[in-house]
This record gives sequence, structure tokens and C-alpha cells, in this order.
Amino acid sequence: MWRSVWCVALIACGGSGSAITTAPPPDAQPAVVWTTPAVTAPRVQYRTFSSAVAQVAVSYHVYTPAQYDSGTARRFPVLYWLHGSGGGLGGIAPLSAYFDQAIRAGRIPPMLVVFPNGLSSSMWVDSKDGRVPMERMLVRDLVPHVDATFRTIATRSGRLLEGFSMGGYGAARLGLLYPELFGAMSMLAAGPLDLDFNGPRARANPAERAQILRDVYGNDMDYFRAVNPFTIAEQYAATVRGTPRALTRLRQLIGDRDFTLPANEAFRRHMDTLRVGHEYTLVPDIGHDVMALLAALGDDNLAFYRAVFGSAP
Repeated sequence: MWRSVWCVALIACGGSGSAITTAPPPDAQPAVVWTTPAVTAPRVQYRTFSSAVAQVAVSYHVYTPAQYDSGTARRFPVLYWLHGSGGGLGGIAPLSAYFDQAIRAGRIPPMLVVFPNGLSSSMWVDSKDGRVPMERMLVRDLVPHVDATFRTIATRSGRLLEGFSMGGYGAARLGLLYPELFGAMSMLAAGPLDLDFNGPRARANPAERAQILRDVYGNDMDYFRAVNPFTIAEQYAATVRGTPRALTRLRQLIGDRDFTLPANEAFRRHMDTLRVGHEYTLVPDIGHDVMALLAALGDDNLAFYRAVFGSAP
């Protein structure tokens, strides 16, 4: 049986800076590709919009439920789904089908699911050099654009932020940073959560670690720690916890065979220490696989969406 625990806080942060692997030269930085190819999937649209902060057209995909086509008055909540590293195009079809099936079965309320373009390894962070303003693009441009373009419930109670792996890291930090924008947050197998960026994947892929440290964090471990969910949770606990601005629901899901498990367990303990209440669920026999994770939870996962957005009509 999987374990579900209600927690109050975040992990004890600590750890000294580890040596930074020599990064590739500046001219090796990859091009910033703000528009992706379109994914073809039932009820999924490919859209672009003009981002003021990125100063370029940015693409995203959006799933709309069948109920969206009926009438023009009804408004819908929005789930913002943040993908993992490598880009999220491959996950759009199975994830949109998962939500569509649950909505059609009446197991979750009808909602829009927005799949932003988070690039290959942006970490959902504004890069230190300003070249990739990923965080600001999402919160300042994309969310207002979606509200202006679709019939959304344009309040924090109508927005849920969720993500897997790099996207779980992004959902944690952005959810805790912007509780006035997102009413709830869900982090799935999030990473990298350690404050030294020296977890199993980083150790196994030193060149990738070096590139991310250079391109996103400017080879500045102080910046890496400052924007890490561990640190942001401390700020949230000090200024938001227990106030009307607090998130209504926070959850953390992780498989017991996932390589990010130790860091996720540490994050749970940090949340306990900070007394930031959140739901922690350990799922047996699951590795780093988002669809397997969601399937293993069954209706317990769908109950979370019902709790955030209300029961299906």
C-alpha cells in the first residue's frame, strides 16, 4: 500500500557548495527555441502568442474538454502542466488523453490543461544572464494571455500548477512564489531538489550539469540556491503560511524506485520543519515515469483535482 502523509513544512537546507564542472565555452550555448512543432492529439490546440518579456512569439498547447464547445457563458478552471527536461512534446498526447478520459467519465471536473513550452532545460527559472526569462514569461505573459483567450476562471482558485521532474521543480518553486496566481500546487518526482545540484542524475551526467549551471544559473551556486524550492519554501513559510494568501492544496508524489526519492524525502522533511502543510505520497514499485505514477494512484490522484476544483457536475 502506498503511503500518504500530511506534512507541515520543508527540508533542512544545508550543504556546502560543490565544485562546478568546467562548462562549455559561451559560444556553445544552444539556440533558444521559443516555438515548437505542433502536437496532433484529440482536443489539443497548438497556439502561439507574443511574449513581452521574451520579445518573441512563444508556443504552447492547450487541451479543452468537450464541455467547452457547449455555449459561450461557462468558464473553466485551468491546470498548467510543466514538463520535464528534454522538452515536453512527447507527453502531451498521453497526458491530455488521461485528463480527457477522466473528464468524460465524470471523475474530475471539466478543465483546460495548458502545456507551456519550457524549452529543453530551462528549469522553469529566469536565467541569470536574462537570456531566457522563463519564469516571467509564464507568470507575466502566458497566464494573462490564456485568461484573455479562453473562457477561464481567472482567479487563483481557478488555477492549479503541476509538473513532473524538472516540471515538478518548477511547479514547487513557482507555486510557492506566486500563491496569489495559483491556488494549488502539485509536484511529481521533482528535481533537482538538492542545494548542491549533485544528485544521481547530475553525478551521472556531468556535462549536462555543467551546461545547465552555465546556461541557467550563470555558474553561480548562490543563484542556484536562491531560486531552489528549498529556499523559496523558507520564504513562503515566513511570509505566506497561515495567511489568506496561502495555497489551498500542496502535494508531493514520488515513486519508491525513483532516483529522485532521497531528495524528495529531504524536501518533505524540510516542509515538516517549516510547518508548511502538504500531502506527501510514496507510490510503490514506480520509477521515474509520470504516466505510471498517475496510473498507480488511480482515483486517489483524481480526488486531488476534485478537491482543488470541485466535484464534476
